[in-house]
Amino acid sequence: MGNEGAEEIIIETDKKKVQMITPRQKVPQLQLDLINDTQWSLEAQKSDTFTLLVFYRGLHCPKCKEQLESLAKKLKDFSERGVHVIAISCNTEKLAKQTAEEWDIPELPVGYELSIEAAREWGLYISEGISDKEPEQFSEPGLFLVRPDDTLYASSIQTMPFARPKFDDLLDAIDFIEKKDYPARGEA
Repeated sequence: MGNEGAEEIIIETDKKKVQMITPRQKVPQLQLDLINDTQWSLEAQKSDTFTLLVFYRGLHCPKCKEQLESLAKKLKDFSERGVHVIAISCNTEKLAKQTAEEWDIPELPVGYELSIEAAREWGLYISEGISDKEPEQFSEPGLFLVRPDDTLYASSIQTMPFARPKFDDLLDAIDFIEKKDYPARGEA
C-alpha cells in the first residue's frame, strides 16, 4: 500500500503551522553537513531496511547526551539490521563539533545546522531558549524510522527532553517488523 489519498495534516498554532507527517507518506528531503566535514543526504541513503533519524536538542541537553551515547553503543546492532543512522540538531558547526569532542559518540554520524523551517517540515516542536546555555531556538527531540523509498514508517515526536524511546526496544521492533513484514500503522 502506498500513500494514495494521504492527506497533509497541518496543525495551526498562534506562531506557525506545524506539518504532521503520517506513515507511508514521503518525508521531506534533507541534506546536512556532518561533523566529519562530509555531507549527508536522506536521498543518498540506500539502506536495506530503514534510515533512523534522531533529532536531538543540542549540546546544552544532558538527556540528549545520554540518548546519543546510548545510540552510539548500538550502531553495530542497527547496522547488522541494515539500518543507517544519523543524529541531527539545529546546533552550529562549532557546537556540533564540540558535542563530538565532549560526548562519547565517536562513530555516530552527526548532522548540524538543521534550520528551524526544516525542523517544522518534519513536524518537530520548536523551543525558545530559557537560559544562557540554550540556543535562541532549537528543535525538541524526534525519532523517525524511514523506509528506503523515503516514506515514513514510524515516528516519535516530543515536546520536551524526557521519556524518549529506548534503542533496545526499537531494535526489537525492527526485528519484529522484518520477521512479520509488519506494515506501517497510523496513516488512517
